[in-house]
Amino acid sequence: MANARESELQYPLGDTLPQPGRVLDLAPGVRWVRMGLPFALDHINLWLLRDRLDGREGWTIVDCGIASDDTRAHWEQVFAEGLDGLPVLRVMATHFHPDHLGLAHWLTERWACRLWMSATDFNLARLASSSTVGMGGETVAAFFGSHGLTDPESLEKIRARADYYPRMVPQVPRSYRRLMDGMQVDIGGRAWRCIAGYGHAPEHISLFCQEEALLISGDMVLPRISTNVSVVDVEPEADPLTLYLASLGRYADLPSDTLVLPSHGKPFTGLHARIDQLREHHDERLADVMAACRQAPTDAAALLGVLFKRKLDLHQTTFAMGEAIAHLNALWLSGQLSRVLGSDGIYRFSAA
Repeated sequence: MANARESELQYPLGDTLPQPGRVLDLAPGVRWVRMGLPFALDHINLWLLRDRLDGREGWTIVDCGIASDDTRAHWEQVFAEGLDGLPVLRVMATHFHPDHLGLAHWLTERWACRLWMSATDFNLARLASSSTVGMGGETVAAFFGSHGLTDPESLEKIRARADYYPRMVPQVPRSYRRLMDGMQVDIGGRAWRCIAGYGHAPEHISLFCQEEALLISGDMVLPRISTNVSVVDVEPEADPLTLYLASLGRYADLPSDTLVLPSHGKPFTGLHARIDQLREHHDERLADVMAACRQAPTDAAALLGVLFKRKLDLHQTTFAMGEAIAHLNALWLSGQLSRVLGSDGIYRFSAA
């Protein structure tokens, strides 16, 4: 969902963007890389941090891009022109989603280095790269069907997406080093604090550097769009929205002048204002869902037109369904809605 109050944020670099295969310096030893994505959300931001590890000088990569020939080619250009002739010493991933982890195996093999990420997301990635999790296939189609998505063409396309995750994350490194909430990681003589977040991914790790007032926020805080918070088929009664909103409180103690380095959009200041905006956005969406459920028993598919005013492609519809179910589950599990399974196999929610 687009941010109607984006003007309350500040963009210190204006409209300056790094070109594919190029780097842009943000602070001493901090470089911005931007890679393309084949979706409506057409890019991901990746970060290079000057590092020193085991007596060697080099760089840490934070997030990887999807596994594609174009992304590999752009990385090779970065290696040739953007690393000052130094090697990559480690690869960090904020979470398991394909645009963040897709090339982790290739990068760690290419540079003979270790992947660092949370244990939950590492192990889920290993599972998803050999099957799929929440993004396509028969079980996802059945799950969305149980929440009112009955259009045969859409369901058939969802069934056909069984290779969605493995196609973009064909392999996950066999070993890794674990990141955990509250850890202080020394990267090039600077301390970066790990901040775990929940709801968008099982155990998303953001990185905060007090010395430079920099937050690599991953997907937890984005300036222009709201973070996707979805229920998926493997945990159908989950309450990720409540987890996500609680996780935003973990950034409350960060300085007001923190420069946020998001995975999508441009680096910005105004972290606390953006968190307020995100809370308000979800409060409004929850109120919309409650209003609909007061009028008549409602399923998630029927809410797509309520929650999303624009036309959705199939990729966006899968995320939108997950979001609609997340809002319903938050209200249901807090006792504000009741849930009934109809004789047609569809869950409908009503005001309790």
